[in-house]
Amino acid sequence: MSSEQVNEQAQQYQADNIQVLEGLEAVRKRPAMYIGDISGRGLHHLVYEVVDNSIDEALAGFATHIEVTILEDNSIRVVDNGRGIPVDMHEKMHKPALEVVLTVLHAGGKFDKGSYKVSGGLHGVGVSCVNALSDYLRAEINRDGKVYMQEYAYGKPTCDLTVIGHSDHTGTTIQFHPDASIFTETVYDYETLANRLRDLAFLNAGITLTLTDMRDRDDKGMPRTEHFYSSRGLEEFVKYLDQGKEPLISDIIHLTTERNGVPVEVAMTYNTSFNENIFSYVNNINTIEGGTHLTGFRRGLTSTLKKYAEDNKLLEKVKIELSKDDFRDGLTAVVSVKVAEPQFEGQTKTKLGNNEVMGVVQTAVSEALRNYLEEHPKQARAIVDKVVLAATARHAAYNARMKVQRKSPLSGAGLPGKLADCKSRDAVECELFLVEGDSAGGSAKQGRNPNYQAILPLRGKILNVEKAMDHKVYESEEIVNMFKALGVTIGTEEDPKEPNMSKLRYHKIIIMTDADVDGAHIATLLMTFFFRRIRPIIENGYLYIATPPLYKCSTKGKTKVQEYAWDDLQVQRFVDTHCGGDRNRMVLQRYKGLGEMNPEQLWETTMDPENRMLKQVTLTNAAEADHIFSVLMGEEVGPRRDFIESHATYANIDA
Repeated sequence: MSSEQVNEQAQQYQADNIQVLEGLEAVRKRPAMYIGDISGRGLHHLVYEVVDNSIDEALAGFATHIEVTILEDNSIRVVDNGRGIPVDMHEKMHKPALEVVLTVLHAGGKFDKGSYKVSGGLHGVGVSCVNALSDYLRAEINRDGKVYMQEYAYGKPTCDLTVIGHSDHTGTTIQFHPDASIFTETVYDYETLANRLRDLAFLNAGITLTLTDMRDRDDKGMPRTEHFYSSRGLEEFVKYLDQGKEPLISDIIHLTTERNGVPVEVAMTYNTSFNENIFSYVNNINTIEGGTHLTGFRRGLTSTLKKYAEDNKLLEKVKIELSKDDFRDGLTAVVSVKVAEPQFEGQTKTKLGNNEVMGVVQTAVSEALRNYLEEHPKQARAIVDKVVLAATARHAAYNARMKVQRKSPLSGAGLPGKLADCKSRDAVECELFLVEGDSAGGSAKQGRNPNYQAILPLRGKILNVEKAMDHKVYESEEIVNMFKALGVTIGTEEDPKEPNMSKLRYHKIIIMTDADVDGAHIATLLMTFFFRRIRPIIENGYLYIATPPLYKCSTKGKTKVQEYAWDDLQVQRFVDTHCGGDRNRMVLQRYKGLGEMNPEQLWETTMDPENRMLKQVTLTNAAEADHIFSVLMGEEVGPRRDFIESHATYANIDA
């Protein structure tokens, strides 16, 4: 660009070039800044924002029941029995308070300490953001013996606030339909919403939450409905999380207290597994990055357990130095605090920064745990023995890891021999296929694009890491091969168990197994491995599952038509379209395994980025994922049977 052009553009940059976005236009212009993203995650976040307002009413003592309904057109209706959003005229804004709440950012009762002591959505953009990103929103308020109603479109009122009836109760009803021009996904997932409401029920004992799906009805026409209620709060949350795990102690250590104006609730127990599972919340927000409340919990736990063990001379014969991590092996805990003015690090509100909360939680945990240990010496001894076992296992695991990570002069970069690597060294474009068996591995190696696709065949079913000690994991040849191929090592300065992702060699790791029960089991074992041992792979969106076709459909006769089908519905569509509905005119080949496909077919259907269908493995709710992995892959048979029976409708039963 010439200097004359630069000068000309500089002169054209005047006051009228500055765009001012009024009202909720900023939200519609940059929605991801306010709700995270515009995919399924952001879509469901709209529901959470409305529900959080109702939860705030419940925390303030004015609501006991919240109903969420998914309507047939994927609209959402949220009803609570709280006080109802105020409808009188707002003195400063000269419009009804309801309209202010729904159309003005940073407007709401949660900024007035007299209205709400604590609140989940302290940014104050919640329900107004929902309004801005909906093509239709209807608010009904039951208050002062009347029913008030106002409707909106794209964040703007389409009618005045009107009285449409009389009421003998109070409450708020918000119904909204997400704007399809904003969101890339507009279909709500029942399980995602159910998981969030279940968490909220555990985190707020005594509140009933109901989820109804009008899109899903039984033979009698009744919609799918679930009720979520907890009388014991986090105690029941920990029991739910530990379903499928063998308990080390039978008790749940549960404390509920308030110190320096900060309500603290903690529940914890120990199981015989070798995983640490701690979930922390602030004002019902899952702080996935932890923060001062989590630090306080860990300090209180470690110092109290260590002092008890030393005072009771339980460590006299232990020759291995204990690490703070050893005290958390097999621990399941939930930490929840309610803070009037939380300070979160980052826009995503995933790490608490309030220093005063650390001491509050540490003191509360120390006192409750000390009392429990003194009153339950048998259980206390079991916990200390588990800590010593963890320390021993940590040393064995360290030695095993060093063998894995030690470079051999004969093996170059230390890559496994079975790996058919790709030519590119740009991790962003490189893909690693984890393939079931040598036969499929051979087809995949021949059919791939070697420029950016790597193949690692796996022999049989890998170790179930849900039930294995650390050193056993690092002694498994197949798991060692995956670590080496990925370029991932274990252990950082902060945490000896934390995966080091700095040399990750692929940003797409694709599980490619046969479309049968054994293939599904292998895929589950692999997902368990990534969830328990290299969770950042999932958190960063790098893990995928390939979906090979189940059938190849061909017509008989001289003029042949051929298509691949992934389910029976697609087969029937092929028969209807190309065979006049007559199945006797279909040649149907059922693929039992990837090895049955020649390299060209495998590339065309499952590996070619232009045609393939990949399912991304995401982590929307870590607590629920932990529960499911524990149930499916843990020691206890009963919970696994119950889970399979309750999900039998969706199970892939292969004859």
